[in-house]
Amino acid sequence: MDVILPRPGQPHVVLTATGEASPLGLDPAQVMALFMAHGALLLRGFGADLDSFAAFTRQFCAGSVFNESPDRQLLDGAHNIQSVNGGTAPFPLHPELSREPWKPDVCFFACLEPPRALGATTICDGVDLVRHLPAAIRDELTGRRLRYIQPVSPAIYAWWLGTETPDAALLGNPPPQCPYEFGLFDGQPVRSFTRPALHTPMFTTEPAFGNFLLFSFFYNHMRGYPCLEDGSIIPDNWLEAIRATGEMLTAAVHWQRGDLLMLDNSRFLHGRSAVVPDDTRLIASFFGYLKDAPHNPEEPADPPWRRGEFRPPALR
Repeated sequence: MDVILPRPGQPHVVLTATGEASPLGLDPAQVMALFMAHGALLLRGFGADLDSFAAFTRQFCAGSVFNESPDRQLLDGAHNIQSVNGGTAPFPLHPELSREPWKPDVCFFACLEPPRALGATTICDGVDLVRHLPAAIRDELTGRRLRYIQPVSPAIYAWWLGTETPDAALLGNPPPQCPYEFGLFDGQPVRSFTRPALHTPMFTTEPAFGNFLLFSFFYNHMRGYPCLEDGSIIPDNWLEAIRATGEMLTAAVHWQRGDLLMLDNSRFLHGRSAVVPDDTRLIASFFGYLKDAPHNPEEPADPPWRRGEFRPPALR
């Protein structure tokens, strides 16, 4: 295969087959070394299909998480392989499932049916984004945390606390594997968790930007989700600076049939350009937890999402 390392305008490694090949013919140790060093790999010309995609992901992951977004097709229920989100709107940059405490380590995508036009996946290195942020904005973000506040239901109480009607003592001292704090917001019961506004990825010590801010504010139009750790709203000038910097550094992956993309979800953000109406574009996705992943100090010990194929509890 030919290997093209990242360069200006291309933040990912491109591995191109020079003959008939399968992604399963690649040396997993070589793939992992490139992944750890650079965070994003595009495999082109290896003819990935659903079966080889599933087998390729299992070489690297001990488990995976199901994405409960309602407009995804289930392509392989045994391995939590789904399509990407439907619809035609462009998506802002985001790490997968960064709105929940079980943010996966790695995202895999495979092109089963390329788009007729448009429909590119966009990617951005969150480490590079921090490097290029205006110094004043970077300083404001350093040391701050983002708080994700969501409603809580009896089903969620039962999942994490073992009862639909927890008392005040249990709410104030949940089990060690529970990732949430519980409380009241505007008089309503809620769950919340926090993460650093700038975090340390798995395989580099440089800070990265990688959270749900851009998607929430510029696509969902949710002004206060997430907020800062003290409940205050993210200033507009921070958001605009982050968005402008990300757009400057974003690269597009223009899909070809059989392409396979592997992203470090602790380092890279991804999005998409607009999709043409009634397109037959079909991109498979798998969101995994790496074998022997570095310990994430933000997670509880032995979290349930790292024990196989994780299906989150119903959110409502």
